[in-house]
Amino acid sequence: MSFTLNKGMYPIIYIDRESKKQEVEMIYGAQALQFLYGDSFLSKTVGKTLLTLVSRSRCFSYFFGLWQNMPWTTRRIAPFIKKFNMNSNEFLHAIDSYKSFNDFFIRKLKPEARPIAKNKDGEGKVTAIIPADGRYLFYPHIGEAEGFLIKGEKFDLGKLLGDKELAAKYEQGTMVIARLCPTDYHRFHFPVDCIAGDVELINGWLYSVNPIALQKNIDIFVQNKRTITPLETKEFGTVQFIEVGATSVGSIIQTYEPHLHYSKGDEKGYFSFGASTLVLLFEPNSIQLDEDLISATKAGFEIKCLLGQSMGIDRK
Repeated sequence: MSFTLNKGMYPIIYIDRESKKQEVEMIYGAQALQFLYGDSFLSKTVGKTLLTLVSRSRCFSYFFGLWQNMPWTTRRIAPFIKKFNMNSNEFLHAIDSYKSFNDFFIRKLKPEARPIAKNKDGEGKVTAIIPADGRYLFYPHIGEAEGFLIKGEKFDLGKLLGDKELAAKYEQGTMVIARLCPTDYHRFHFPVDCIAGDVELINGWLYSVNPIALQKNIDIFVQNKRTITPLETKEFGTVQFIEVGATSVGSIIQTYEPHLHYSKGDEKGYFSFGASTLVLLFEPNSIQLDEDLISATKAGFEIKCLLGQSMGIDRK
């Protein structure tokens, strides 16, 4: 099985898990992405230079983040909600209570807006859940598959983890990739009951993780800033939970305390403003992914999932 992103700059098409229909993504900052990653002469010259400065400058991310925290940015909230047809009834707090655009961006949701899938009692199996709202790719067997392919380049697990020995443990395992858009709920949660370990930080750049950018450079995942947390579980072995920063996301905030027990659905942390990525790695033969998730990736599409939905069951 391989995955190749949709050809061309536009449109980006995904499957909505709830409706089972194909949808065209509304892209935040589409013109900027086209300029930075396009094939025009300006994109290949000026755009490429600007891309390097933006993605590799920590000062840019710092000041951009500072700007998003300014009180006057609240005037962008209502138009943003309207443009992207967001359901404000899900928000835990009223729209006029946010103190900045970033305060809105890292918003919490009402618990009932994202119910947590229960275990399948009749089968005696434990259910793992989707850890965040986003567009997902699912790979049941990393080693047996061709991998995550874009323009013939293979995703490098060793580079992602920064540890070849650790990567070898998961080469025959399962990989889940979630892409969070700026319009998504940007808090991420534990997918399984676990004892969460310490966070390892691997510093890097902040390239965009939009498919438009990934078409140009699959190594973005292993070049960007990322954090890795081992989750010790009874049913799924050790799950590696990886947060990957992206353009303007200089801050990956962990809200959990290491070495404590957490239930699936408990909050682990959040991303500040921007688009971001989560990667989950499961040990071989530890999880059976839901069939509709596998089918979407086989068909070459991301599938939009919501926090708390079923991801799969244990195979122990």
